[in-house]
Amino acid sequence: MPDIDPWFLEHLVCPVDGTALTWDATASRLVSAAGRAYPVIDGVPLMRPRGVATAVEGLETQDEAVPEGAPWYVNSVLVSDEQKRGIQRLIEEKSTLDPVASYLVAATNGLAYAHLVGRLEEYPIPEIGLAPGEGRLLLDIGCSWGRWCVAAARRGYQPVGIDPSLGAVMAARRICAQLGVKSRFIVGDARHLPLRDSTFDCVFSYSVIQHFSPADAAQTIGHAGRVLKPGGLGRVQMPTRLGLRCLYNQFRRGFREPKGFEVRYWSLGELRRVFEQGIGKTRFLVDCYFGIGWQPGDAHLMPPVYRAVIAGSEFLRRASAWLPPLTLLADSVYVESRKGAAHEATDSPTPG
Repeated sequence: MPDIDPWFLEHLVCPVDGTALTWDATASRLVSAAGRAYPVIDGVPLMRPRGVATAVEGLETQDEAVPEGAPWYVNSVLVSDEQKRGIQRLIEEKSTLDPVASYLVAATNGLAYAHLVGRLEEYPIPEIGLAPGEGRLLLDIGCSWGRWCVAAARRGYQPVGIDPSLGAVMAARRICAQLGVKSRFIVGDARHLPLRDSTFDCVFSYSVIQHFSPADAAQTIGHAGRVLKPGGLGRVQMPTRLGLRCLYNQFRRGFREPKGFEVRYWSLGELRRVFEQGIGKTRFLVDCYFGIGWQPGDAHLMPPVYRAVIAGSEFLRRASAWLPPLTLLADSVYVESRKGAAHEATDSPTPG
């Protein structure tokens, strides 16, 4: 038997040309017909295409050599040098919770979680809000330390997480093992998904594509549509241009064009056009108000003022089901698209 999950051999393709891969057990790598090689590190395929700049500032393109720093790979974790030293300190102290997740929590969950950086006492695992999975396949784009993969598995899905950071993916593997959750992970680029067409029942992403340029976002959404099965569901969190907190953030940077990995703010009309072109018929569900990333299940981890914000956000989110125009004022929405559905207007409010 090969030293790789057979699922990968069946479902991975070359991210450059989309061709099938073969397993080179001697070198522990996957090889395309054109000779492109992708190493497999401790069972995790490294599938970022070489020679292509990443969408994530600070990550270098993949090298053929086996990365150094096993098993933590801290150098590929997207935090400051000071925080990397903090990760090393928690590793030495044999922290009960994963040291990498402890320092990624603000980068992945939102700045409201900054007070938990380096002090995490429990994993903030959200409710994913999808129908029961019943064993269906779900792809989590930009999985980082795996919180949404855990949430999906607990909802009955078979999750597959993809992220450009080997250090984050290895943390996700450790956390899933610690929590008794089964999930697969790939190091890869969302704009070049190394997966066969029509593989997944659901594609999910949270707080990831909002950082991409419009062109990179459209490319990623197109790949999401490609890997979805006919009738499959895409659910992607995105920030809106007219949310109160989003307006404030745009005002603070002078309404200039965003740079690097800054958040991009979208109108609902823009989101509808891109997602319907990339996936299919689209509607909007409110995620939260007064910011991006508020999770009601994490209220107990927050100081009192943030708990009040979460309560207010949840009140408005529920009200939006009865008053659809409130969707226009949400700071964060889920863009929900169905592959193969007719491209026709929905009842969700969309500015002209």
